[in-house]
Amino acid sequence: MKKVKSQNYFFIGAMSGTSIDGLDLVYVKFTKAHTWDFKVLASKTYNYNSNWVNKLRNAINLSSKVLVQLDIEYSSFLADQILTFIEDFKIDKLDGVGSHGHTVFHRPDEGFTYQIGNLPLIANKIKKPLICDFRAQDVLLGGQGAPLVPIGDKYLFKDYDGCLNLGGFSNITIKKGTNLIAYDICALNTILNLLANQLNLDYDDGGKEAKKGKLIDNLYHELEHLPFYKLKPPKSLGIEWVKQNLQIILKKYLDKSVNDLLFTYTTHSANQIAKNLNNISSVLVTGGGTYNSFLISKIRQMTNCEIIIPNTDIVNNKEAIIFAFLSVLKIRGEVNCFASVTGSKHDHSCGKIFFPNSIID
Repeated sequence: MKKVKSQNYFFIGAMSGTSIDGLDLVYVKFTKAHTWDFKVLASKTYNYNSNWVNKLRNAINLSSKVLVQLDIEYSSFLADQILTFIEDFKIDKLDGVGSHGHTVFHRPDEGFTYQIGNLPLIANKIKKPLICDFRAQDVLLGGQGAPLVPIGDKYLFKDYDGCLNLGGFSNITIKKGTNLIAYDICALNTILNLLANQLNLDYDDGGKEAKKGKLIDNLYHELEHLPFYKLKPPKSLGIEWVKQNLQIILKKYLDKSVNDLLFTYTTHSANQIAKNLNNISSVLVTGGGTYNSFLISKIRQMTNCEIIIPNTDIVNNKEAIIFAFLSVLKIRGEVNCFASVTGSKHDHSCGKIFFPNSIID
């Protein structure tokens, strides 16, 4: 094989998920030769304080004027956290930052998606190029704007039949030859964390509280028959869907114990996830839900697919790694979003690039 000169890129990836459990920052070296490779050089999750948790959780209810102010405040906060991360790990070689932002609205069927934390002021504060706002262009092209991680699943995690993320929502990438299928499966930690909050817990550690409960048959039946599960991909979920469907259903069962609600929702999630694993032989599992051992045991009971859990760097930071990778591809002017995944009109290079001092806040 002809020797190809390697090209190296040093990027920070920033990810804030719908479960609002913290801001994941990861410093990665990407190398391009015949294929892509990567190495995690540093990573840290900066937990949100209660003030930020409340602000982000309530963002969907704000007027447009107040939301604009929150966007500025969150962008400034994000820049400060990135600078802290750079200082904490003494990072001196950095080509740019790729940021997912924090999703407030996601209504692709209405041609609309909005993430805060995508403002050029971040580039000015960190003095490095910022690549961000990845979803909007895809929605304008008629796509779902999600999932965006399949590009990384294809090039960085190519040794697996599928990649499963267990975050605020559960989503999957399935590889069939040279084709990729990817979509959201169900809401996960967005609901499990809300239920755990009723027990004065931030989350159900290891699924211990769910394990104490028992199945609520009527609730389980109602959840299993939600119309979303019958839709064919491309399809994606947002917090609006959670509010309009799951929270309304759960309100009917306020007389039930929280442990029973946790058990039922965990069982329901495991079943929906397992249904989507039955046609593949192995799947790489990442995201916060990976630490919910009760959920993982339920999934394993329901499928013959081999569940592969990688090291903690990958479990905790896979999405942040991939948003850094999306940024590298954007800088290179290469495709980073597949029409076959999102349903957009064509493959494209999504995201905006803001250079420091070249724009006005």
